[in-house]
Amino acid sequence: MAQSQIKYGILISYLGIGINIITGLLYTPWMIHSIGKGNFGLYTLAMSVISLFVFDFGLSSAVTRFVAKYLAEGKPEQANNCLGLVYKLYIYIDIILILVLTSVYFFIPSIYKELTLDEIEKFKIVYIIAAIFSIISFPFIPVNGILSAHEKFIQLKGCDLFHKLFIVIIMSICLLMGYGLYALVSVNAIAGLIAIGIKLLIIRNKTTVRINFKYRNSSELREILGYSGWTTIIALSQRLIFNIAPSILGILSGSESIAVLGIAVTLEGYTYTFANAINGMFLPRVSQIIAQRNGNILPLMVRVGRIQILIIGLIVIAFITFGHEFIQLWVGKTFDEAYLCAIFLILPSLFHLPQEIAANTILAANKVKLQAYVFILMALLNIILAFSLARFYGALGIAISICISYLVRTIGMDIIYYKELNIDILTFFKASFGKLSLPLFETFIIGLIISTYLPLYGWIGFIIKGGLFVTMYSIIMIYQGMNAEEISLIKSLIPKYNSHE
Repeated sequence: MAQSQIKYGILISYLGIGINIITGLLYTPWMIHSIGKGNFGLYTLAMSVISLFVFDFGLSSAVTRFVAKYLAEGKPEQANNCLGLVYKLYIYIDIILILVLTSVYFFIPSIYKELTLDEIEKFKIVYIIAAIFSIISFPFIPVNGILSAHEKFIQLKGCDLFHKLFIVIIMSICLLMGYGLYALVSVNAIAGLIAIGIKLLIIRNKTTVRINFKYRNSSELREILGYSGWTTIIALSQRLIFNIAPSILGILSGSESIAVLGIAVTLEGYTYTFANAINGMFLPRVSQIIAQRNGNILPLMVRVGRIQILIIGLIVIAFITFGHEFIQLWVGKTFDEAYLCAIFLILPSLFHLPQEIAANTILAANKVKLQAYVFILMALLNIILAFSLARFYGALGIAISICISYLVRTIGMDIIYYKELNIDILTFFKASFGKLSLPLFETFIIGLIISTYLPLYGWIGFIIKGGLFVTMYSIIMIYQGMNAEEISLIKSLIPKYNSHE
C-alpha cells in the first residue's frame, strides 16, 4: 500500500507540475501584458515580503518526523498528543505574526525607497490582502506534514493538483473580465483557503488523527522545540536567499528589476518543483532505515539521486541551450536579462537536489543543528554578496550571489554527510554523476548543435527543436545512462506494461 502511495503520488505530482508549468508558460506573459511589468514586480515583491515572515518555523518537519516515528512504533494516541502541542505553538506564533506584519506595513514607504509613490500605494493594498491570508492560513501549515507522516501521498498531491487548477481557471476568468493586480492576489488567497479545507477533510476521513489540545508535556515540548529550533534557523536562512532578493532590489534598483528577477525565479521554481516532487515522500522510508541498526542509506540515495540527475540534467541542459530563445518568445525581449539570471539560479540544483535523501537523513537522524550552521553561512554570504552586486548589476547581481551561496551550501552539506552521517559521498558521486556525466555532456553538445544550426523560428520551430532534443536525450540516456532498474521503473509507470504484470 505504501509503495502504491509513493508510485501514484509521484505520478500525480508530475501531472500537477506539468499542468502548472504549461499553464504558467501560457498565463505569465498574459498576466504581465494585462497588469504591466511594474505591477508584476509589485506582485512578486508582496509575495516575497510575506513569505519572509510566514513560514513553518521548522514545526512542519517536526510534525512529519515525530508523527511518523510514533506511528511506526504503534502509538497513534501519542501522535495525536504531539499534534496538540504543535498546534498550540502555531497559534501563539500566529499572534506574534499579526504584530510583526502590522508593524511592517507602516514602514513600507521608508523601506522601499526605489518605488514610486503610486507603486507604494498599490503595494500597500496587495500587502494587506496577502498578510490577512497568511495570518489565517498559518496555523494550518502542519496539515501537509500530517498527510506525509501517514503516507497519504495520493490525497496530498491530488489536493495540490486541484489547488493549481483552481487558481489558473479563476485567475484566467479575472483577466478576461479585465480585473487587475488586486483580484489576482485575492484569488491566490481564496484558493489557498479552499485547499486547506479539503486537506482537513482528508485528515478527518482518511487518518486516525484526532488532535488532543488538552495534552501537556513539558519534556516532549522541549524536545519538539529543540528539534524545530534549529530547523527554524534553517528556514529563516533559506528566506534570506530568494525571499529577501526582491526586497533588496526594491531598496537598490526598482520594480522592473524585481520583475526580471521574478521571471528567473519562476523558471528556477519550475526546476526545483519538478525535481523535488518525489523527495518529500521518502522521509518516512528514511526514518525506518535510520531506525534499523546499522541502516545503510547509500543505496536509496544512489537510486533516487540518479533519477534526479536524469530529470534535472534534462532541464538544465535544455535551458542553457534553448533558454534565451524561449524567454524572448515567452515574455519578450525586455526580459532578456532573465536568461543569465535563470542559469545562475538553476545550475546549483543540479548538484544539490540529487542529494535530498541525505538531507532527509539529517532530519531523521536529528542532526539539524549541523545543517543549521551551514545554512547560516550560506545566508550571511548571500546577504553580503547580494547588497554588493545588486547595487551595480541589479537582478543579475542577485542571481550570481545566490548561485555562489548555494554552491557553498552544497559543499558544506557534503562534508556533514561524510563526517557525521558516515555516507560515502565519493561513492555516491561515482555511482550517480560519474556514470551519467558522459551522456550528459553528449546531450549538451547535441543541444548546442540543434539550437545553433537548425534554422527554425517562432513557437513552432522552438517546439520542433525542443522535441528533437528531448528525443535525443531520452535515447542517449536509455542506451548509455540508465540502468536496468531505472528502465524497469519507467515501464512500471506506463499502463500498458502494468497490465501485463
